[in-house]
Amino acid sequence: MNYREESLKKHAEWRGKIEVVPRVEVDTREKLSLAYTPGVAEPCLAIHADAEKSFDLTRRWNTVPVITDGTAVLGLGDIGPEAGMPVMEGKCALFKAFGGVDAFPLCIRSKDPDEIVRTIELLAGSFGGVNLEDISAPRCFEIERRLREDLDIPVFHDDQHGTAIVVSAALINAAKLVGKEVSSLRIVINGAGAAGSAIAKFLLKTGVGEVTVCDRKGILCKGDGSLPPAMQELAKLTNRERRRGLLADAMKGADVFIGVSGPRCVTKEMVREMARDAIVFACANPEPEISREDAIEAGAAVVGTGSSEKPNQINNVLVFPGLFRGALDVRARTINDEMMLAASRAIAACVDGLGRDHILPYAYDLRAHAAVAKAVAEAAVLTGVNKI
Repeated sequence: MNYREESLKKHAEWRGKIEVVPRVEVDTREKLSLAYTPGVAEPCLAIHADAEKSFDLTRRWNTVPVITDGTAVLGLGDIGPEAGMPVMEGKCALFKAFGGVDAFPLCIRSKDPDEIVRTIELLAGSFGGVNLEDISAPRCFEIERRLREDLDIPVFHDDQHGTAIVVSAALINAAKLVGKEVSSLRIVINGAGAAGSAIAKFLLKTGVGEVTVCDRKGILCKGDGSLPPAMQELAKLTNRERRRGLLADAMKGADVFIGVSGPRCVTKEMVREMARDAIVFACANPEPEISREDAIEAGAAVVGTGSSEKPNQINNVLVFPGLFRGALDVRARTINDEMMLAASRAIAACVDGLGRDHILPYAYDLRAHAAVAKAVAEAAVLTGVNKI
């Protein structure tokens, strides 16, 4: 099947992937009077007296917006908020199908962080959490940071943390397969944007051996004044050996390559120069840094990509439905590191028949999503960020 052509046809047929369906009947005078006026005045007054009751008396407890400005949509770049709508709708459909979460696409016509933050703050009283999506770096870092500081509901930038969580889960199982300890792994990440930065920081929290990050110009190194502020911060945390050079230099002797960059930037020769039983996660979409076939031919022991057409798809659809389900169930105030680490471990533990072509659960494995929700809820309670 040509997925692109067929998808365009289906989108024209569907005319939207989500819809609003009432949860109550309003087909009699009595039912209408309870759901709407005059009866509805009583819950309004109850919420007026205590705004927290909005979680008990409305659907707020189970509602999340999927918010974008359209500046970093898939691998398509800055295509605008309206053009990002099909992705946001798709994400909302996945929220409901895999987590039972009611999600709504909100595409904001602004690239100004102040306007985006203020817009979300004004709408926050309608939601139990906020999912940020496809917002370009470095603005996405500021937007998420400010919202986390200002709001008392979970704020989660999925391109950053969802990607980091699923990559970590894949790495746990890949390392087990090749007989290497996670704490000994030397990892190279290509791509220093939202996903690459978050993956690097998250993997360091899991206790991996060494992380080196590259961008288009090569290895990020502490003390390089030419780097923008976000990359300078990342350089301080990574590349402890202070290596310099290009991606090919960084990959020599590395145990793991993680690509969240662009197509065809890794060659067979670069994979051949990695350590024995190398792990390659080439996640760029729609075309990876190196094809699965080429990576295997060059000697990689375990290969993952971002494609659903290949084994070992590394996709954050395994993360966000269950993560928000767990956070909403205990009315968490935030999503912290412990909750994200719990999600990663839960995903890794859900693989039946672990093998080199099967290091992650399938995206449609409802058991995996339920396990993530349970682990996240428990971690929220243990760290005291739950309200119920």
